[in-house]
Amino acid sequence: QKLVPILMEVEKVIPLRLKVILNPVPGLSDLPLKNFYRFILTSSENLINKGSFSNLPPKKLLTLGLDTPEAWLVQPTESQHDLDNILLGDIKESTLFAKFQLEHILVQGRCQDPTSQNSSPRGLQVILSDHSNPSQFTDTLVMLNLGYFQLKANPGLWKLTIAPGRHKELYQLATQEEHRDVMISSYTGTFVELDVIKRPGMQDQELLPSNPHEARRGKNSVWNSLSNWMEGEKSEKSAENETIHIFSVASGRLYERFLKIMILSVMKHTTGPVKFWFLQNVLSPNFKEFVPKMAKKYGFEVELVTYQWPYWLNKQIEKQRIIWGYKILFLDVLFPLNVKKIIFVDADLVVRGDLRELWDMDLKGAPLAYTPFCDSNTETEGFRFWKNGFWRDHLQGRPYHISALYVVDLAQFRMLAAGDYIRSTYEALSRDPNSLANLDQDLPNYLQHQVPIYSLPQEWLWCETWCHNISKSSAKAIDLCNNPLTKTPKLENALRIIEEWPELDTEAKNCLKDVVHQQETS
Repeated sequence: QKLVPILMEVEKVIPLRLKVILNPVPGLSDLPLKNFYRFILTSSENLINKGSFSNLPPKKLLTLGLDTPEAWLVQPTESQHDLDNILLGDIKESTLFAKFQLEHILVQGRCQDPTSQNSSPRGLQVILSDHSNPSQFTDTLVMLNLGYFQLKANPGLWKLTIAPGRHKELYQLATQEEHRDVMISSYTGTFVELDVIKRPGMQDQELLPSNPHEARRGKNSVWNSLSNWMEGEKSEKSAENETIHIFSVASGRLYERFLKIMILSVMKHTTGPVKFWFLQNVLSPNFKEFVPKMAKKYGFEVELVTYQWPYWLNKQIEKQRIIWGYKILFLDVLFPLNVKKIIFVDADLVVRGDLRELWDMDLKGAPLAYTPFCDSNTETEGFRFWKNGFWRDHLQGRPYHISALYVVDLAQFRMLAAGDYIRSTYEALSRDPNSLANLDQDLPNYLQHQVPIYSLPQEWLWCETWCHNISKSSAKAIDLCNNPLTKTPKLENALRIIEEWPELDTEAKNCLKDVVHQQETS
């Protein structure tokens, strides 16, 4: 399906006679046709091209997506349907329509220090700014994994520089120039080989200290000099007014419905300013249009983030596992570098406590903080896999934690190169199909020996599957875990378990109605 349309386009430009010989497998254990492709080739005369499907199975659950070049960041911008859960037999219209837009072309690269034995400058921050408008910029960290970095851009001339502060004090471009010009003149993007060297007299200095606790000491600490450049000379905010950053991921109409309810529960219980960060590439166009209006009504900030799965990192195929990957694999590079802490909250979780308590909590130097699984519901004792076999031996008395809510000290996380440890371990383990069954949960728990986890108080995550009903009244967050005994749908569980859920759901629906009404009358 992929090859035939490409050959047809080649035949148009090159006078060739093509012959395709098929060699099918004689015996099949499974139906091979699970994906349907249409190849869209954009001509120079027409920048908008269409692809269409017909005669697709009406009773099979389908997902619509694009298989794009590596350097493209493409997002759906228009659709009235859930593109992750398409049942054509249930659609009243004769045609399902979706519109996608190319939003960014990536600058990818490899940064190395040719004079160093460890050639990748771990934790080096680089900035890509518009040549004509320096205030328009993106920033990122250089990964220890291959010295890789990626930055969002668009066609034009850009400047690639080392970030101010300690980064620039230690390192300079090997060419000894202040910046490197990067031209985006092709839809294939640009790959930059960036060589940096330490400045004279700095050869024995390290960008990140070997003892991470040193970075927390004193006004002139290393990490302050690394991160405060983004904030300039701003006066320090009081703890009560510091913005709490919350990250979440949702895909499909049902989980976007849950996400609205989670947002409302956070805003009703959390003191001080809140900013939500959502993964852009899995959200529907309707939700992306709605959430800024919801933010205006309830007084929170919102920003969408995305990161292209690197070409060298083993890719996931299933949508759910891709989402799990984004929850843990790119935490050090997904957010702007001036964001020093983030709280992840699952879309189907309802918050009853003040998240500022988590925000201000001392994590004792750990970059991650999760809640351990409950032990109080004895009915599901047989499903606690971490108490037996491999996990019991590997954890050596450490708890196994749940990934529905967790705190990430991004400053500590970046300094420990935790993201590099996580990606390297993922790359090794994910090649085994029997490994990382719960990717976002198994990976941090497996790495507790290298990337410490601080265990949050038990009340910060109550789940009916693992916790006794007696402890529910003191819960500060309730998660709709899958129950292996009942296997009831999450929507049923939400209405039965969480008393305030119907009221929050009605409020979210009314908010959506108000937004639609304003659009119709404006």
